[in-house]
Amino acid sequence: MKIQVLGPLHAETGAVSAVPTAGKERKILALLALHPGQLVPVTTLIEEMWGPLPPRSAHTTVQTYILRLRRTLAAALGGPDGPARARELLATGHGGYLLRIAEEDIDAFAFQRAAQAGHAAFSDGDSELAARLLHNALALWRGPALVDVRAGGALRIQAARLEESRLLATERRIDAELRLGMHSQLLAELAELTACHPANERLHSQAMVAFYRSGRQSSALELYRGLRRRLIEQLGLEPSPQLQRLHQAMLSVDPRLDMVAQGGRPTPTFDLYAV
Repeated sequence: MKIQVLGPLHAETGAVSAVPTAGKERKILALLALHPGQLVPVTTLIEEMWGPLPPRSAHTTVQTYILRLRRTLAAALGGPDGPARARELLATGHGGYLLRIAEEDIDAFAFQRAAQAGHAAFSDGDSELAARLLHNALALWRGPALVDVRAGGALRIQAARLEESRLLATERRIDAELRLGMHSQLLAELAELTACHPANERLHSQAMVAFYRSGRQSSALELYRGLRRRLIEQLGLEPSPQLQRLHQAMLSVDPRLDMVAQGGRPTPTFDLYAV
């Protein structure tokens, strides 16, 4: 069985869809899939579906949802032994339920492994390998995590964690590509990313460097001014010391800004002018 959560929820076995149509059952499948082979307590499922004030019939209702989900899985598995295989796949444990599925069959865990390898390659100074691994990891995403599941508390936390990992992988991939001299190719993407994340200093530092190295110093400086204005107006804060020093380096036309690093310590763009 294969399950995808990096975008719309998708599950299939033998190319047959195993995604339930009912919202509560979709929540259960998503939550179990994010804890493969682990017992998820009934209390966690209840809180996910109803929050802190569940109905008195919550335990019985969860059992009904599990029964319906097993029927969906049995239909996808097919054959006369479908119901038995579904009970084995979606097993009952002490005080909860577990989905007997390997991590490698779930896209979120495949992403995490590939992203970790990319981060490690960057730390080792291999920017080309880092860029390739992180690009492959990010290609697993088909949209926001669990975009078509009405998440409760637990799933919202999981989705937010995945989205943060996605953003970090994107930033590190861009760091690697900047080290490879791909600043011009990154301009459009960075313009979009800074618009989507208007207070993210790391992305703004990358965009500033990309514009600067592409001969667009005024655009780089305008990015800084816009970010500084937003931070002051919304948070009452000045940009970080790293970003302020990057800005000063651009004003003074520091020759180090034009150096595309091919070796040496693999420094993220945001930390180019860290103390």
